[in-house]
Amino acid sequence: MMPKVSIILATYNWPEALRLSLQSLNAQTYKDFEVVIADDGSQDATRVLIEQQRERVAFHLVHEWQEDKGFRKAKILNQAIQCARGEYLIFLDGDCIVQPDFVEQHVHLAEAGVMVTGGRILLGPQLTAQLCQLETWSFSDWVTQALRHRMTGQLNKLLPLFLKLPDFKARIYRRFEWRRIKGCNMAAWREDVVRIDGFDEALEGWGHEDADFVFRLQNSGIRRKSGSWSTEVLHLWHQTASKAQAEKNAQIVRAKILAKSSTTAHA
Repeated sequence: MMPKVSIILATYNWPEALRLSLQSLNAQTYKDFEVVIADDGSQDATRVLIEQQRERVAFHLVHEWQEDKGFRKAKILNQAIQCARGEYLIFLDGDCIVQPDFVEQHVHLAEAGVMVTGGRILLGPQLTAQLCQLETWSFSDWVTQALRHRMTGQLNKLLPLFLKLPDFKARIYRRFEWRRIKGCNMAAWREDVVRIDGFDEALEGWGHEDADFVFRLQNSGIRRKSGSWSTEVLHLWHQTASKAQAEKNAQIVRAKILAKSSTTAHA
């Protein structure tokens, strides 16, 4: 039996991008999912956009909001997880557009005791500006121009749009690795996420809450699987967030990894 899916969609003050993300989710081949928007303090324009889209999408749409007190993505993600009704959680960012088989591919990769970390295709500023002006999103129309966008430097990858690899053993990571962890494209079973108490809310400010989440899941016995060449999302260009807290957050994660290594060495 295929799982009921909850998509935890993080957003902050970019309704134009969120509209594209929701429209792309409305065109999914796999239909049994809801979307829980984890809103880290957006202003009224985002709320209005969500109310408009609620009337236009086929899925159940929930809006979880918290007051804007700086970057507190971990906290609002946990709030969204608490109200999610699905057995399987897919984490996505509101500045990402998904391919029509995004949810279907994630469901195909899902298995007990495993989480999935997927990849992304980066879009350039010119292409991003063009897309944000669209009233409606159509992947089938857009993908016909993908080669041109790649040749003009507005896409950093092309093949993952056309070549999808099946599930196979080599997708499983043998140990924890920092690389290729993207908080905009991850998935795990809700019971596994709840068991580790979700995201660490001590990690405030931009940086490494996703790596910490993956490490703690693996540390709890969950295996990590690569979703590359299967689940890639289209990541809209934007200015880089402040990284003032990134090193502090990285130190917190490194301390957890070191503590795990020391425990293992003395076992």
